[in-house]
Amino acid sequence: MRTTIRDPIWNTIVLDDTAVRIVDSPAFQRLRYIKQLGLAHLVYPGATHTRFDHALGVYALAARAIRALDERGELAGLDPVESRLVPLLHDIGHYPFSHALEELEDRRIPVHHESLAGRFLGDGEVRAALESVTPDGLARIDALIRGVSSNPLQGLVSGSLDLDKIEYLKRDARFCGVPYGEVDVDRLLYSLTLLEDPATGRLEVGVRQKGVAALESLLFAKYQMYRNVYWHHAVRAATVLYTRAVGDALDAGLIRPDELVGKTDEALLYLLETRAEAGADAGASVAARRVAAFVEAIHARRLPKRAAEVVAVELEREAVGDWVVQDSPLKRRVEDRLARELGLDPGLVFLDYPAKPAMFQLDLLVELGGGERVRLGPAGRSGLIGLPGIADELYHTARVLRLFTMGERRAVDGAALKVLVRRPADNVTAALAGGGALLV
Repeated sequence: MRTTIRDPIWNTIVLDDTAVRIVDSPAFQRLRYIKQLGLAHLVYPGATHTRFDHALGVYALAARAIRALDERGELAGLDPVESRLVPLLHDIGHYPFSHALEELEDRRIPVHHESLAGRFLGDGEVRAALESVTPDGLARIDALIRGVSSNPLQGLVSGSLDLDKIEYLKRDARFCGVPYGEVDVDRLLYSLTLLEDPATGRLEVGVRQKGVAALESLLFAKYQMYRNVYWHHAVRAATVLYTRAVGDALDAGLIRPDELVGKTDEALLYLLETRAEAGADAGASVAARRVAAFVEAIHARRLPKRAAEVVAVELEREAVGDWVVQDSPLKRRVEDRLARELGLDPGLVFLDYPAKPAMFQLDLLVELGGGERVRLGPAGRSGLIGLPGIADELYHTARVLRLFTMGERRAVDGAALKVLVRRPADNVTAALAGGGALLV
């Protein structure tokens, strides 16, 4: 039994019988209620598309890519079954509001969403669908999702040009109403090929030389979307508010880490709200009252305001302390000290410096016109693809250090903030212990 779905990005998507069984399972249907871009809909009202939509789109792209490889006879002797199905399932373990919770310190969340996938693959209906295709279907799919499969088609679902990136860039741009996610999809898909790695002799997904310009369009679209959408100041404000609400709830024992798994967006917000209200009514927890206030602020779109903003190029690139980027007790102590200096209650200041060091990551075989095969690395290759060569400049152009405050807007001198974030962790810890002002 085949089913067709109308999609605003890829038009008609055709699901085979196994895919239909997976899509109809409760574990997969949950993705209808997890927004692809987390809290970005509070800034871009159209960005209410979901992980469900995205997974169907990746499935459609996978079908096109595999069909193109098959028509050229490149799949002879290969079983592409898991590469056909894994695009549906690669996001099945996602936390509520997509990637936002993965910014919390590792100790406070169970695991990365890709490592959670195996738990959902074990769902009765999903497992039955996979095992109807092959008895070891679950293990094969799980290996592909975690990026440890020996299948030569692994690169379709994880790597420099995986279909997930192509899909989310196109879909996110469309629903945010911005022109930045353009990728030459057809050229890229029909330039894909299986190449033998000269160093190992193993087959892997690569690209013909004629597809290199399309690959560059993918990289540049990613940069544009991070700069203009994913790291937009109000999107980041909403994200830090949400992650703080969850982090405070975990630290106060209002919820357990395992309760983050398997929830939808609204189900988690409801859980936070009800647990926080119960804790606040008992009069036992300042944190509970703060979590309740944060959830209410999310629903009412009362976002933190920028107190200071410093673009990354104004900072010495290696001088910013790791503690600024990481979610950690030290960072929280700094934020609470800054709140006191600004006349605010603890918990109402947020220091944000998002990081994506692999934004222009390249590790990909290219077949040149004469049949020579070369591996593109992080630096790109002169005369072939130049964008990775300026990746460091673009990355620092996209990044912005911000200090947010909740409630009344506060103004902080950007120069003082730059001095603070350049201080190493030991120095900051000593300053906290000494009781002196951090913003000087």
